[in-house]
Amino acid sequence: MFLDTVLTRNPALVDAATALHASGAVPPDTYVMDADAVAANAALLAAEAERLGLSLWFVAKQFGRNPALVRAVVRHIPRFAAIDPDEARTLHAAGAGAGNLGHLVQIPRRALPEMLAWRPEAVTVFDLANARAVSEAAGRLGLVQDVFVRIEAAAGSGHPGQEGGVPPAALDRFAAAVERLPSVRIAGVTAFPCVVCAPDTGRPAPTATFGRALEAREVLTARGHQGLGLSAPGATSVATLPLLARLGATHGEPGHALTGTTPLHAADAHPPERPAYVYVTEVAHTLADGRPALFGGGFYARGGVRSALLPRTGLRLRVGDAPAEYIDYYRLLDPPAPGSGGVGVGDTAVLAFRTQIFVTRSTVAVVAGLSDGKPRLTGLYDARGRALGGAGL
Repeated sequence: MFLDTVLTRNPALVDAATALHASGAVPPDTYVMDADAVAANAALLAAEAERLGLSLWFVAKQFGRNPALVRAVVRHIPRFAAIDPDEARTLHAAGAGAGNLGHLVQIPRRALPEMLAWRPEAVTVFDLANARAVSEAAGRLGLVQDVFVRIEAAAGSGHPGQEGGVPPAALDRFAAAVERLPSVRIAGVTAFPCVVCAPDTGRPAPTATFGRALEAREVLTARGHQGLGLSAPGATSVATLPLLARLGATHGEPGHALTGTTPLHAADAHPPERPAYVYVTEVAHTLADGRPALFGGGFYARGGVRSALLPRTGLRLRVGDAPAEYIDYYRLLDPPAPGSGGVGVGDTAVLAFRTQIFVTRSTVAVVAGLSDGKPRLTGLYDARGRALGGAGL
């Protein structure tokens, strides 16, 4: 999905990943991350948001909640939107500020005292029971917590496994009940996804869910709530920030833009953000029909993976489709053409596709110094951001 883009925009990353694997410094099933590119992308996003008067909360699940990358982002975007409690704890420990908690996954009741004590800017609530739980926990801490109301996605706009939110028809009744809670204040609305990119062109467009969020803010304003925020996550990037500002959002939540891997980056090789990761693995064995099998562990069902580069020979081979019952032990490539140089066990394979590292079992290798031609491996981490150690390149 992104291999052509990364070869065009960040070929030094491909070279570094290949050298790291060939030397044994990184194992197969490793995402190699360019920390310099992540920092530069964060700086671009922060500058454009400031120009437009928008606030940003960064999202880190897609790059494995990696603390080294979090520190690179925080220099420019200091606060995060955590999609679940594990992510919130990891980012908080890495020194990032709590922006929006409960963004996609509600905060479990027993975790609320710990996380509200961090004084997050907002807590997103999906229903009245969760709003009551936040009020009770905040009250015990002597706080009044700002909450963002999650609005239920429009039909056909949401994603499976991410259901929830207040239906627009129930918003007045919901707001009336929350207004009686002593230790929360309605401070804004949010919904997901608010922006999506067309699969063929990558062109961003607002969803019907974004429209619902805008209407919900009007309803709450009519009830007397002033200065309401509107966080509009989904494909947030330098290219989409003007759209958010024009439509009236106050917050964006960049995730894949930090690594230059939004759908727009797959369709257009020249958005401002540079691609900042590749996936490196190796040939495990070859089937009798000539198809090479790569070690898996990091393939993601919605990744859009298309081809693999085998640097030893320069071969580009198509990646086979994965059926619904697929288990990520291996991923098959098309057989090489006769006389192409062949494929050997242990050969490095470099791929670039959309991922969510936190749901994989991959290793994450962070490389610094690519921007000045002096790459060095600064550490190895698991897919949840825990350090494993590392050596120099």
